[in-house]
Amino acid sequence: MSGHSKWATIKHKKGAADAKRGKLFAKLIRQVEVAARNGGGDPDMNPTLRTMFQKARDASVPLDTIERAIKRGTGELEGVTYEEVTYEGYAPHGVAIYIEALTDNRNRTGPEVRSIFSKQGGSIAEPGAVAWQFERKGLVMVPGSVDEDELMLAAIDAGADDVTDDGEHWQVTCEAQLTAAVRQGIEDAGIAVDSSDLTMLPSSMVELDSVESAKGVLRLVDALEDHDDVQHVYANMDIPDDVLAAIDA
Repeated sequence: MSGHSKWATIKHKKGAADAKRGKLFAKLIRQVEVAARNGGGDPDMNPTLRTMFQKARDASVPLDTIERAIKRGTGELEGVTYEEVTYEGYAPHGVAIYIEALTDNRNRTGPEVRSIFSKQGGSIAEPGAVAWQFERKGLVMVPGSVDEDELMLAAIDAGADDVTDDGEHWQVTCEAQLTAAVRQGIEDAGIAVDSSDLTMLPSSMVELDSVESAKGVLRLVDALEDHDDVQHVYANMDIPDDVLAAIDA
């Protein structure tokens, strides 16, 4: 099982927990708004908006809330203008961290992100220091009960690159701009989809072979994700199954 598979599974579980806490709604609305501002308000003509729209619906964000966010993005309604910013750094044990944020005040967000790194034993890095270790991809999560051959056929026909098993889900990866089309192709084949999103896949992994080291990195990731402006945190950590089981216990 690849390190990315397990990390994507962790992210999937954390996303469900965030949704229960109500943290996810504001971040998803902000993502929809920025996608509409950057590429227009028609999901059929804006693949990123289509993916963010579906992601918000998967998290049960009300349709009228999403539509208002789109209108704020296109300028039909007044609202705060958010700027896309990224931050890069290192967690303990040399794990590369790549952060995507949406902020209305980068002079506030930057120092706060730097402070989180410092408090959790990490260090922020210069732009480009770790970005080269990640690649933008689409990720579609499918229940693990689905037949592999059936899913593989539908996914590849829809333009997917790969299908991997994380033990609980099938993870379908594709080019970022094809995310919505690949999901649609899988659903058109009668296969249920849990979620879809854009992600950053690491090109190499750092194995964290002890509970202590894994917990140290996860604490930093959690602290970063708790920041209101931070939308996504990506890390090139590989946590073995037995370590993950010990942490869950």
